[in-house]
Amino acid sequence: MTNATKTPNVQTADLKLEVIVIPISNVDRAKRFYDGLGWRLDADFAVGDTFRVVQFTPPGSPSSIHFGTGLTSAAPGSASGLYLVVSDIEVARAELIGRGADVSEIIHRAGPGQPPVSGRDPERRSYRSYASFSDPDGNGWLLQEVTERLPGRVDTNITTFTSSTELAATLRRAASAHGEHEKRTGGRHDENWPDWYADYIVQEQAGKPLPS
Repeated sequence: MTNATKTPNVQTADLKLEVIVIPISNVDRAKRFYDGLGWRLDADFAVGDTFRVVQFTPPGSPSSIHFGTGLTSAAPGSASGLYLVVSDIEVARAELIGRGADVSEIIHRAGPGQPPVSGRDPERRSYRSYASFSDPDGNGWLLQEVTERLPGRVDTNITTFTSSTELAATLRRAASAHGEHEKRTGGRHDENWPDWYADYIVQEQAGKPLPS
Protein backbone atom coordinates (compact mmCIF):
# COMPACT_ATOMS: atom_id res chain seq x y z
CA MET A 1 0.00 0.00 0.00
CA THR A 2 1.07 3.58 -0.61
CA ASN A 3 0.77 6.51 1.76
CA ALA A 4 -2.79 7.43 2.58
CA THR A 5 -4.39 10.22 0.57
CA LYS A 6 -6.07 12.97 2.52
CA THR A 7 -9.78 13.38 1.96
CA PRO A 8 -11.95 16.36 2.87
CA ASN A 9 -13.44 16.13 6.35
CA VAL A 10 -17.06 16.39 5.30
CA GLN A 11 -20.15 14.58 6.51
CA THR A 12 -21.18 11.77 4.16
CA ALA A 13 -23.59 8.88 4.31
CA ASP A 14 -22.07 5.65 5.64
CA LEU A 15 -21.34 3.13 2.88
CA LYS A 16 -20.39 -0.07 4.66
CA LEU A 17 -18.98 -2.90 2.58
CA GLU A 18 -21.19 -5.80 3.62
CA VAL A 19 -20.76 -8.72 1.20
CA ILE A 20 -18.46 -9.91 -1.59
CA VAL A 21 -19.79 -12.48 -4.07
CA ILE A 22 -17.32 -15.19 -5.06
CA PRO A 23 -17.93 -17.45 -8.09
CA ILE A 24 -17.92 -21.20 -7.47
CA SER A 25 -18.90 -24.29 -9.45
CA ASN A 26 -20.15 -26.56 -6.67
CA VAL A 27 -22.12 -24.98 -3.84
CA ASP A 28 -21.96 -27.86 -1.38
CA ARG A 29 -18.23 -28.35 -1.89
CA ALA A 30 -17.58 -24.65 -1.26
CA LYS A 31 -19.83 -24.77 1.78
CA ARG A 32 -17.84 -27.66 3.26
CA PHE A 33 -14.58 -25.83 2.62
CA TYR A 34 -15.51 -22.54 4.28
CA ASP A 35 -17.28 -24.31 7.13
CA GLY A 36 -14.09 -26.31 7.67
CA LEU A 37 -12.14 -23.06 7.99
CA GLY A 38 -14.26 -22.18 10.99
CA TRP A 39 -16.11 -19.35 9.27
CA ARG A 40 -19.60 -18.61 10.58
CA LEU A 41 -22.46 -19.87 8.43
CA ASP A 42 -25.06 -17.08 8.38
CA ALA A 43 -27.50 -18.28 5.74
CA ASP A 44 -28.25 -20.97 3.20
CA PHE A 45 -31.53 -20.63 1.37
CA ALA A 46 -32.83 -21.46 -2.07
CA VAL A 47 -35.70 -20.41 -4.30
CA GLY A 48 -36.51 -23.25 -6.65
CA ASP A 49 -33.69 -24.84 -8.62
CA THR A 50 -32.24 -21.65 -10.11
CA PHE A 51 -31.31 -19.59 -7.06
CA ARG A 52 -29.40 -20.40 -3.88
CA VAL A 53 -27.32 -18.15 -1.66
CA VAL A 54 -24.90 -19.19 1.07
CA GLN A 55 -23.34 -16.59 3.36
CA PHE A 56 -20.22 -17.08 5.49
CA THR A 57 -18.40 -14.56 7.67
CA PRO A 58 -14.70 -14.95 8.58
CA PRO A 59 -13.92 -14.77 12.32
CA GLY A 60 -13.78 -11.14 13.48
CA SER A 61 -14.78 -9.75 10.09
CA PRO A 62 -17.47 -7.08 9.60
CA SER A 63 -17.91 -8.24 5.97
CA SER A 64 -19.15 -11.55 4.59
CA ILE A 65 -19.02 -13.63 1.42
CA HIS A 66 -21.83 -14.94 -0.75
CA PHE A 67 -21.71 -17.85 -3.15
CA GLY A 68 -24.34 -20.08 -4.63
CA THR A 69 -26.49 -20.48 -7.73
CA GLY A 70 -27.77 -17.63 -9.87
CA LEU A 71 -25.64 -14.98 -8.15
CA THR A 72 -22.96 -14.09 -10.68
CA SER A 73 -21.94 -14.71 -14.28
CA ALA A 74 -18.24 -14.62 -13.39
CA ALA A 75 -16.23 -17.76 -14.11
CA PRO A 76 -15.77 -20.06 -11.10
CA GLY A 77 -12.44 -19.43 -9.42
CA SER A 78 -11.89 -16.04 -11.06
CA ALA A 79 -11.89 -14.02 -7.82
CA SER A 80 -8.41 -13.09 -6.61
CA GLY A 81 -6.73 -10.72 -4.21
CA LEU A 82 -9.33 -11.24 -1.49
CA TYR A 83 -7.56 -9.80 1.54
CA LEU A 84 -7.84 -11.23 5.04
CA VAL A 85 -6.11 -8.89 7.47
CA VAL A 86 -4.57 -10.58 10.52
CA SER A 87 -2.66 -9.31 13.54
CA ASP A 88 -0.32 -12.33 13.66
CA ILE A 89 0.24 -14.00 10.32
CA GLU A 90 2.10 -17.01 11.72
CA VAL A 91 -0.75 -17.85 14.10
CA ALA A 92 -3.38 -17.32 11.39
CA ARG A 93 -1.48 -19.44 8.87
CA ALA A 94 -1.03 -22.30 11.34
CA GLU A 95 -4.72 -22.28 12.22
CA LEU A 96 -5.82 -22.33 8.57
CA ILE A 97 -3.44 -25.20 7.80
CA GLY A 98 -4.81 -27.06 10.80
CA ARG A 99 -8.27 -26.65 9.30
CA GLY A 100 -7.25 -28.08 5.95
CA ALA A 101 -6.30 -25.05 3.86
CA ASP A 102 -3.21 -25.29 1.65
CA VAL A 103 -1.54 -22.05 2.72
CA SER A 104 1.65 -20.84 1.06
CA GLU A 105 4.83 -19.98 2.90
CA ILE A 106 4.97 -16.50 4.40
CA ILE A 107 6.74 -13.85 2.36
CA HIS A 108 7.47 -10.18 2.91
CA ARG A 109 8.51 -7.15 0.91
CA ALA A 110 11.31 -4.89 2.11
CA GLY A 111 9.57 -1.92 0.52
CA PRO A 112 7.07 -0.85 -2.16
CA GLY A 113 7.93 -2.41 -5.51
CA GLN A 114 10.57 -4.67 -3.98
CA PRO A 115 10.60 -8.41 -4.84
CA PRO A 116 9.20 -10.76 -2.18
CA VAL A 117 11.54 -12.33 0.36
CA SER A 118 10.91 -15.57 2.24
CA GLY A 119 9.61 -15.26 5.80
CA ARG A 120 7.74 -12.67 7.83
CA ASP A 121 9.08 -9.13 7.88
CA PRO A 122 11.77 -9.23 10.61
CA GLU A 123 10.56 -5.91 12.07
CA ARG A 124 6.90 -6.96 11.80
CA ARG A 125 6.05 -3.80 9.92
CA SER A 126 2.44 -3.48 8.85
CA TYR A 127 1.36 -4.32 5.29
CA ARG A 128 4.66 -6.13 4.55
CA SER A 129 3.99 -9.83 5.29
CA TYR A 130 1.75 -12.12 3.24
CA ALA A 131 0.61 -15.69 2.70
CA SER A 132 -1.99 -17.05 0.30
CA PHE A 133 -4.43 -19.91 -0.20
CA SER A 134 -7.28 -20.80 -2.53
CA ASP A 135 -10.67 -22.42 -2.20
CA PRO A 136 -11.50 -25.60 -4.19
CA ASP A 137 -12.44 -23.52 -7.26
CA GLY A 138 -9.26 -21.46 -7.17
CA ASN A 139 -10.60 -18.21 -5.74
CA GLY A 140 -7.53 -16.63 -4.19
CA TRP A 141 -7.25 -15.37 -0.63
CA LEU A 142 -4.36 -13.30 0.68
CA LEU A 143 -3.39 -13.03 4.34
CA GLN A 144 -1.82 -9.69 5.22
CA GLU A 145 -0.34 -8.86 8.61
CA VAL A 146 -1.37 -5.45 9.92
CA THR A 147 -0.29 -4.32 13.38
CA GLU A 148 -0.50 -0.55 12.88
CA ARG A 149 -2.76 1.31 10.48
CA LEU A 150 -1.59 4.03 8.11
CA PRO A 151 -2.64 7.56 9.10
CA GLY A 152 -6.07 8.35 7.72
CA ARG A 153 -6.92 4.68 7.21
CA VAL A 154 -9.30 4.56 10.15
CA ASP A 155 -11.60 6.96 11.99
CA THR A 156 -9.30 8.46 14.62
CA ASN A 157 -12.23 9.04 16.95
CA ILE A 158 -13.10 5.35 17.19
CA THR A 159 -11.07 2.45 18.60
CA THR A 160 -12.55 -0.95 17.88
CA PHE A 161 -11.54 -4.61 17.96
CA THR A 162 -13.36 -7.33 16.08
CA SER A 163 -12.14 -10.25 18.19
CA SER A 164 -10.51 -11.09 21.50
CA THR A 165 -7.49 -12.40 19.56
CA GLU A 166 -6.95 -9.03 17.92
CA LEU A 167 -7.26 -7.21 21.25
CA ALA A 168 -4.86 -9.64 22.94
CA ALA A 169 -2.25 -9.11 20.21
CA THR A 170 -2.54 -5.35 20.65
CA LEU A 171 -2.17 -5.66 24.43
CA ARG A 172 0.99 -7.74 23.95
CA ARG A 173 2.49 -5.03 21.71
CA ALA A 174 1.53 -2.39 24.27
CA ALA A 175 3.11 -4.46 27.07
CA SER A 176 6.35 -4.82 25.13
CA ALA A 177 6.48 -1.11 24.32
CA HIS A 178 5.68 -0.22 27.94
CA GLY A 179 8.53 -2.41 29.12
CA GLU A 180 10.90 -0.30 27.00
CA HIS A 181 9.26 2.83 28.39
CA GLU A 182 9.98 1.72 31.96
CA LYS A 183 13.61 1.00 31.06
CA ARG A 184 13.96 4.56 29.73
CA THR A 185 12.50 5.96 32.95
CA GLY A 186 14.98 4.19 35.19
CA GLY A 187 13.24 0.85 35.58
CA ARG A 188 10.69 2.17 38.05
CA HIS A 189 7.22 0.63 38.13
CA ASP A 190 4.78 2.86 36.31
CA GLU A 191 1.65 3.13 38.44
CA ASN A 192 -0.15 4.83 35.56
CA TRP A 193 0.45 1.92 33.19
CA PRO A 194 -3.30 1.55 32.37
CA ASP A 195 -3.35 5.12 31.03
CA TRP A 196 -0.15 4.46 29.06
CA TYR A 197 -1.58 1.26 27.58
CA ALA A 198 -4.82 3.00 26.64
CA ASP A 199 -2.96 5.85 24.95
CA TYR A 200 -0.74 3.40 23.07
CA ILE A 201 -3.68 1.34 21.80
CA VAL A 202 -5.71 4.34 20.66
CA GLN A 203 -2.73 6.02 18.98
CA GLU A 204 -1.63 2.80 17.24
CA GLN A 205 -5.04 2.11 15.76
CA ALA A 206 -5.37 5.72 14.58
CA GLY A 207 -1.93 5.62 12.94
CA LYS A 208 -0.63 8.45 15.15
CA PRO A 209 2.79 8.75 16.86
CA LEU A 210 3.09 6.24 19.69
CA PRO A 211 3.92 7.25 23.28
CA SER A 212 7.55 6.90 24.25
